[in-house]
Amino acid sequence: MVSASLFLALGLTAGHPNHWIRSPFGLVLALGLSAAVIGVLALRGLYRVDVRYVSLTEFLEIIAVCVLASVAVGVYDFFVRHDTALNASFGPVLFAYYTISLLCGVRVVHRSLAWRTRTAGSSTRHPNRALIVRFGDHAERLIRELDRQPNSRFVVVGIVDDEPAHKRLRIRGVPVVGTIAELPDAIERLDIHDVIVASAEVPGSEVKRIFQLVRNTSARVRIVPTIDNLIRGAALTPQMREIEIQDLLRRPPVSIDLAKIAGYLTGEHVLITGGGGSIGSELARQVARLNPASLVLVGRGENSLYEIEQELIQTTQLRPTAVVADIRNRAAIEEVVAKYRPTVVFHAAAHKHVPLMESNPIEAIENNALATRTLAELAVKYGVRKFIMLSTDKAVNPRSVMGASKRVCEMIVSAYGATSETEFAAVRFGNVLGSRGSLVPLIQAQIRRGGPVRVTHPEMTRFFMTIPEAVQLVLQAGAMGTRGEIFILDMGDPVRIDDLVRDIIRLHGLVPDEDIRIEYTGARPGEKLHEALANDPEDLVPTAHGKINVVRSGTAIDRSWLLRDLDRLAELCRMRKADEAKQMLMDIAWGRTPAATESEIRSSKVAPRAE
Repeated sequence: MVSASLFLALGLTAGHPNHWIRSPFGLVLALGLSAAVIGVLALRGLYRVDVRYVSLTEFLEIIAVCVLASVAVGVYDFFVRHDTALNASFGPVLFAYYTISLLCGVRVVHRSLAWRTRTAGSSTRHPNRALIVRFGDHAERLIRELDRQPNSRFVVVGIVDDEPAHKRLRIRGVPVVGTIAELPDAIERLDIHDVIVASAEVPGSEVKRIFQLVRNTSARVRIVPTIDNLIRGAALTPQMREIEIQDLLRRPPVSIDLAKIAGYLTGEHVLITGGGGSIGSELARQVARLNPASLVLVGRGENSLYEIEQELIQTTQLRPTAVVADIRNRAAIEEVVAKYRPTVVFHAAAHKHVPLMESNPIEAIENNALATRTLAELAVKYGVRKFIMLSTDKAVNPRSVMGASKRVCEMIVSAYGATSETEFAAVRFGNVLGSRGSLVPLIQAQIRRGGPVRVTHPEMTRFFMTIPEAVQLVLQAGAMGTRGEIFILDMGDPVRIDDLVRDIIRLHGLVPDEDIRIEYTGARPGEKLHEALANDPEDLVPTAHGKINVVRSGTAIDRSWLLRDLDRLAELCRMRKADEAKQMLMDIAWGRTPAATESEIRSSKVAPRAE
């Protein structure tokens, strides 16, 4: 091809093409240039590139070598032969043009045929017609990868984008066919089966907007894997999934101060109660990445503990210690603390189901409130440096046994944090999406059974957060808390449960009230219509972390008063006096226990500690 380019250029520019072809100079020049070009390209590694993956980088290499070869032709002819015929004409220019065209063109053809052969035997004869949301790098990568997949279920026929500058543009031959607001019309006009959000980093508000536009059409919304999955080399098409409720509710990711977190966890001995639960196991995963000296997981469920233990052994350099123990058993827990001497404790073990705890108040009191007291006492006794307890927004102005038990846990943390060297902190969550036994899995199970989906009240609202957000908040609180503070994430606006249920039904490709009936059952015992983030005498104060607030109250918890009341509560539980224990729990949570005299209550009201 190099020789042909040279003779073609000479033939078009010189007056006597046959003279050039037959002359020794022409033959030597052709052979010499061919050898030089091939040698340089070989040294640059061009012949080691799989033709299917020839890219702009290789084409630029070819262009550079061909331009240098054409310069060499002109220089040689001018200075050696003293012939300006080629220089005066466009011989070298035409030589570069022909050489570049041939060397690049044959690779373009070869690459095209290679991919066509690869996808010709695809078993997917009728792929789904798809639209991609948003113009840009994510769309280009997605179109390229889908085109290369031999068994891809998707063929991209258009892109929708709101940027006016992108109107009528194309990516790899795929045109922009309208704006996001025009999705319903584009779906009908182009017979679209799937709408693909090309980036997993799109804000939840935009995902919800797309879902609302598409939900009344025949198309389904899908989302690509995260960047982490792509970096790890996950296959794109199999990992592409339908949109989930987390995508509709998600907010911009909460960033945490990794430097501070690494500072208080790296090289430390960490203990996590409830280590096999949804939050506890995610805590274990993230703590393991920060290189603690040891990690002890405590829980009652042997199967869940075994699963997270084996996962960490296989995916990290850390070998955790799994201990099957009941946190209500003081002797067993003290043995664990005394043996492993943790320096940081995450207390994630708790009963959390509101109606169930209303029927089993003694179990809630012993497992939540009294066990937290035991752990706090042991933390102080054995010199634990940090103690972080997981709470709930149901502890705010509690009406349920579960909420009251967690409020008492917060009071224990505050009381010990104000009077001991161990640094205590508590963290309030909203409802955690995807946790074991939570609302969303329950709704999905009811849908799979064909309904009805039972909703307690059409106006009931709740705050929601994802498991990673909850765990990040816990880790950050551990870095920030020192004196029994209560931290809470800015979880945005509360979500109507009725709206959530209807969105989940639509995500399953069904129509609420037609395919799946919604049944309103009324609020259950202990449930509130709306949750709050702070108790009546409390305020939410911003912290240095933009998404985390600290709960501030002018009322300090008197430790001696609280412990005396907890002793009475424990005695009622031992005597199995459920009704009296329940009432006592509510009185403690609201600060109105019979054991506390008016003077004690007044003495507990002190000015807030100066920051």
